[in-house]
Amino acid sequence: MKRYEHAFESLIFGSRWLLAPFYLGLVAAIGLLLIKFVKSFIAALPVVFEGSGGEAMIAILTLVDITLVSNLLLIIIFAGYENFISKIDTGDHEDRPDWMGHVGFSDLKIKLIGSIVAISGIELLKYFVNVKQAGEHELMWAVIIHITLVFSGVMFALMDRLSGAKHGADKDGEDGH
Repeated sequence: MKRYEHAFESLIFGSRWLLAPFYLGLVAAIGLLLIKFVKSFIAALPVVFEGSGGEAMIAILTLVDITLVSNLLLIIIFAGYENFISKIDTGDHEDRPDWMGHVGFSDLKIKLIGSIVAISGIELLKYFVNVKQAGEHELMWAVIIHITLVFSGVMFALMDRLSGAKHGADKDGEDGH
C-alpha cells in the first residue's frame, strides 16, 4: 500500500509541471507587449513632436503603462515558476535579480497588488492629463477603482504584517523566548 501512496504522491508532485505552459504563455505575452510597445512608441513620435504637452504626456504614459505590465508579468513568471515548479538555475550569473529565489507567495501577492496600483495610477494620471476629454462619470469610476485598489493593497500589506507578527510570536514561543 505504501508503494501506491508514494506513486500517487509522486504523480501529484509531478503535476506542478502542468503549470509550465502557463508561464511559457506569459513569456509569449511579454513578446506581444513588446510589439504593442513598439507600435505605441512609433505612434508617439509625431505626437511628441507636433502634439500638445498633454497629448505627449499621455503617449509617454502609455509606454510606461506597457512597461509596468511587462515588469509585472516578469515578476509573476519568475516568482511563480520558482515557488510552484522548480528553482531557476542561473548559476552565479551577474545579472540575476537579488530578489529572485527570495520572493515567497506572500511577497508575490504584495508585489502584484503594488504593480496593479501603479498601473491604475498611470491610467488615472492619463485621465487627469486629459481631463477635458474624459467624462465626469468615467473620471469618477477611475478614481473609485484606483482608491479601491489602493485600499486593497493596504489591507493585503496589513494582513501580511499581522500574519508575519503572529508567526514570529509563535516561533518565539516555541524557542522559549
